[in-house]
Amino acid sequence: MSDLLQYDASAADAIFADQQRPALVERLTAAREALFADAAGDSTATRFSPLDAGFVNWPERLLHDEKELERIETTATRFRKEADDVILLGIGGSAMGPRAIFSSLCDPYHNERTGEARRQAPRFYFEGDNLDNNTLVALLERLAQLPDQRWHLVVTSKSGGTVETAVALRIFLASLESHRDDVGRALAVITGEESPLRGLATALQCQDIFTIPESVGGRFSVLTAVGMLPSAIMGVDIRRLLEGAATMTAHCREAPLGENPVLDHAATGIIAETQHETTIRVLSVWSRGLESLGLWHDQLLSESLGKDGRGATPLTAVNTRDLHSRGQQHQQGRRDKLITNLLVEEPQVTPLVVPPRPDDLDDLNRLAGRTIPELLDAAVTGTNQAYAEDGRPTADIRLPRLDEFGLGQLMQMLMLSTAIEGYATGINPFGQPGVEAYKRHMQNELDRVADDRQISGAEDRP
Repeated sequence: MSDLLQYDASAADAIFADQQRPALVERLTAAREALFADAAGDSTATRFSPLDAGFVNWPERLLHDEKELERIETTATRFRKEADDVILLGIGGSAMGPRAIFSSLCDPYHNERTGEARRQAPRFYFEGDNLDNNTLVALLERLAQLPDQRWHLVVTSKSGGTVETAVALRIFLASLESHRDDVGRALAVITGEESPLRGLATALQCQDIFTIPESVGGRFSVLTAVGMLPSAIMGVDIRRLLEGAATMTAHCREAPLGENPVLDHAATGIIAETQHETTIRVLSVWSRGLESLGLWHDQLLSESLGKDGRGATPLTAVNTRDLHSRGQQHQQGRRDKLITNLLVEEPQVTPLVVPPRPDDLDDLNRLAGRTIPELLDAAVTGTNQAYAEDGRPTADIRLPRLDEFGLGQLMQMLMLSTAIEGYATGINPFGQPGVEAYKRHMQNELDRVADDRQISGAEDRP
């Protein structure tokens, strides 16, 4: 299992110094068994409603569903051939997972490269995740300048009724309809079994409609068509992503505490929050390409465990950049943070070497011949040492390399760990009652404004 990611919380354990991890063995093992039983549909007395445990076995299921995989890949191939630009419309888990994959595995300047340098993948843009008039207008103007208007839409919404995405779709459809008759061909839809979005797609004669499983919640859906179709369009090897995730699931199912990244990560979070009042969890990513992965994790953790007056607050930091902004507070501010470093062992591209200069006016010849990854390693080591000296708990997640297999492992590990922590602490990791309340009140306000306008219009008529 040399390609399996590693989790190390020894530095945090040294600071907590109360050896509470062994006491969690029975609790976490029971939580794992309950989650896997719910995922298999053979639990006789699950504690949770809603229950969205289908994500656990989904990577393995999809890997064995050759018909669905081929349908995803066929649609992706067509989009790559027909579109220079693809816009993904979605919000929350419908967009954050695909964005994390895009940022992690694609060239940092993907959209600025030539088609050949992008391996003929289209440029990718994300919208429908906000009500920002400026960005909508700017992207529409950008698309209007494309030769032959070669752009397609991927729309993701399980309910089909989320206002931000639905309004964006109406706006982009109007633009599509202004220059082509076969709008359905320029559209792929990923939605629930029964949703208004599915009905709209059918009316537009869209052939590429994919179903989000009923048993998989939005923020756990990245390894369904929600993430796999956009990833395949980007040129990502989705089968390797799924293989990485399935490998992590199998390891989680069998390995004991102490050898199990999923259980060990959950145990650290429980100890930090319940025994040491460490209620802020910083995911410290040491690569800018992983920032969107961190933001995806922020949503995963906050919506899953932030309930009933409980749940740690997640925060993503990008180092070494944020050592020069948040680092001071993390090291000498309130003692309420658990810092987890996300590290990649092998560089994705050829390491740059610091060149010598004959004048050495910047006094950097002492670093000449060292690579950028070597400098980064020194920064990681120095930062962890500084935190340890000041009694700040840290843990490390180490990926052998940042590729499809590694990213699939990582995303599945974080989803499994979050769900198991919920099971172990009695918090339903599924559902989002707070978000639903905001959506309900927002819709009521929109309806009220519409009613007021109708009344005003009726009074103005003679």
